[in-house]
Amino acid sequence: MSIVSEFKEFAIKGNVVDLAVGVIIGAAFGKIVESIVKDLIMPIVGRIIGGLDFSSFFIMLASPPADYKGAMTYDALTKAGVPLFAYGNFITVAINFVILAFIIFIMVKQINRLKKNAPPAPPAATPEDVLLLREIRDALKK
Repeated sequence: MSIVSEFKEFAIKGNVVDLAVGVIIGAAFGKIVESIVKDLIMPIVGRIIGGLDFSSFFIMLASPPADYKGAMTYDALTKAGVPLFAYGNFITVAINFVILAFIIFIMVKQINRLKKNAPPAPPAATPEDVLLLREIRDALKK
């Protein structure tokens, strides 16, 4: 079998297409959840803990350039090329992950709950050849 035909067979299989659709939907869903965390939940968390911004917590591992006159913020120092030990940014990312994981957990739990309440699918119709074989079997028993 040539590589081209082998690749064609692989690419056309349903599970590869399903995986591609899953990745695309997952990326779009990820943006939605990221927005929920960043734009809706983190401002509330920041407000509850007093407006604390973890991204401002860092340790400079080197002095800024001598001609540097910018702000001493994480973004400005990073743009200036100053190496930083940004433990505050890590804390922010870790909190975002925990919130994100919790939201995904709640959503999956609700989806599973809805699946349990869905009525079971009707059994598939018996194929005609099986019905014919049953008739023959019953006729032979007589």
